[in-house]
Amino acid sequence: MSSATSDEDTVGSEARAIAAERLTFFSDAVVAIAITLLALELPLPEGATNAELLRSLGHHQSEYVLISFIVVAVHWRAHHRLFPFVTTVRGGLLQLTFGWLLTMALMPFTTKVIAEDGGFEFRFVLYALVQVVALALLLVMTRQIQRHHLHRADTPPELFGEFYRGLGAMIAAFAVSIPVAFFTHWAYACWVVIPFVGNPLFRLRRPAALA
Repeated sequence: MSSATSDEDTVGSEARAIAAERLTFFSDAVVAIAITLLALELPLPEGATNAELLRSLGHHQSEYVLISFIVVAVHWRAHHRLFPFVTTVRGGLLQLTFGWLLTMALMPFTTKVIAEDGGFEFRFVLYALVQVVALALLLVMTRQIQRHHLHRADTPPELFGEFYRGLGAMIAAFAVSIPVAFFTHWAYACWVVIPFVGNPLFRLRRPAALA
């Protein structure tokens, strides 16, 4: 009887592990498509001479700034670092992952919107809001994995703390940039400055909290 139960537990564990692996592969595919679409949306420079081509490049310079490529890469890196330790898909993890993938699929659209002219505040806020939602979903996914023990026993104990600090700093960066955008176009700087300053501060506070 115990042997049969053990076999059933083994089969169940293997099935859950396969489900987690398939979800990871599917997520990788969606992110890859999103990055490909970002590249396909880049406009070709026009002109018959070198000077005209350079002017065309200058006209489209905002569209050639690959901020979204970097942002998607950061999302994928976080997901790719966390999910190899996931062994079970439950506790709402599947729904959260699909919500996060939706924000990745929206990235080419929001990138095209923010690269257009006029209505800076609306375009900027739309882009930043999508990022806040995407990062918040990653944060909740991390919490669900930790809370419901959906991870391997050999998961590094510091992994979740690093995720909370890193994702928290990025959420703060995009959230703070939204009101700043109504005063200056330099709101983009929040996306770099706040994580750059925030992460070291979190590390400094951690030993103090443990003490």
